[in-house]
Amino acid sequence: MIRRALLAAALLGLALPTLAQEVPAPPPPPPAAPEPATVKVVMTTELGPITIALETERAPVTAGYILKHVDERRLDGSAFYRAYKVVPDGSIGLVQAGIQDGRKLLPPVAHEPTTATGLTHDEGAVSLARAAPGTAQAQFFFILGNLKGLDANPAGPGDNLGFAVFGRVTEGLDVVRRILNVPISATKGEGVMKGQMIETPVKIISVNRLIPLPKPPAKPVVKPPAKKPPPKRR
Repeated sequence: MIRRALLAAALLGLALPTLAQEVPAPPPPPPAAPEPATVKVVMTTELGPITIALETERAPVTAGYILKHVDERRLDGSAFYRAYKVVPDGSIGLVQAGIQDGRKLLPPVAHEPTTATGLTHDEGAVSLARAAPGTAQAQFFFILGNLKGLDANPAGPGDNLGFAVFGRVTEGLDVVRRILNVPISATKGEGVMKGQMIETPVKIISVNRLIPLPKPPAKPVVKPPAKKPPPKRR
């Protein structure tokens, strides 16, 4: 009789609580890896603000170099002077800015290739302009679209070290696009740069950390001991 009941339950798909097995809960997902550390700065230009996250963890040499210029106010008063549309509609291009007064420049910084940092020249990347590796100073360019051909390519011929990406635009990419579309000079520039120089450079008013450095504690004021009045003469 019992066997018939069990067989009937099995055939009808009836639940048998006494035979049910508990299924263990799946393990929790592993915690997400923390985002690489950055320091945000705000570049205030004549056409609006641009917020840049400097890659102080992944590109410490280059980002630290630019941050030193920021903290010493060396970038204030510099300008955007080049706008290059790789394709006519401006969907891919770059705008270049930086210090052109040699008295405000720090010595050149060591080259930090993208093969070492893992960064790339895609939309919003900020990279250091250079001639030979190790000659770069505080001139830099902003990428619009995809220009990964500027990354280091160890398999390529000649100078294959690319350019050093050190930051990324987090706000104000529309300002970068406006700069790309300002009027270009018909006469400025030489060689490949001719036809890429901005007629009236776009001024960089200031560059500041988004979160300022904490002020050092004020030194306690030490008052000199009070002078005792001279004794009265009798």
